[in-house]
Amino acid sequence: MTRRGLLAAFAATSVAAAPTFANAAGFLRGAGDIRRLKVYNGRTGESLDTIYWIEGNYVGPAMAEINHIWRDWRQNESIEIDRRTIDIAAAAHNLLDVDEPYMLLSGYRSPRTNQMLRSRGSGVARNSLHLQGQAADLRLGSRSVNQIYRAALACNAGGVGRYTSSNFVHMDCGAVRSWGR
Repeated sequence: MTRRGLLAAFAATSVAAAPTFANAAGFLRGAGDIRRLKVYNGRTGESLDTIYWIEGNYVGPAMAEINHIWRDWRQNESIEIDRRTIDIAAAAHNLLDVDEPYMLLSGYRSPRTNQMLRSRGSGVARNSLHLQGQAADLRLGSRSVNQIYRAALACNAGGVGRYTSSNFVHMDCGAVRSWGR
């Protein structure tokens, strides 16, 4: 199947399979045949619009692209990003019914970068899930922090932090919890 064919299939099924807040958890568990991620790395200028999951299988080359764009840009280091975090971000994006990509502010962080950020201010956890590739800090220009936060909460699948003054939402695949104002 060609990329154009995959995109056509996605477009044809997206309206019928688009979840509401009430069934977000069902989407996250695998309802639908295709999962797509759109992201722009605000630090490197790189963009990605990829179908990363088709009919129950993750697409290896797409996952490699995600790992690359979510890398620690300061150290140019990457690891395998936890698929659960990618699924949460994609499900929340779908719930928001937007076409624009997320702006990724922080994905994977190396220990060196995490320590540097901790030394510069508060709000950076010593054992951040960013260190394991299990968290992302994201924003959208067309949606408020509160809207993104509520969509991620509706997934009921990990940690969601609202950072209104910094204009981003933290999503991770750790324990279900929420914080922020």
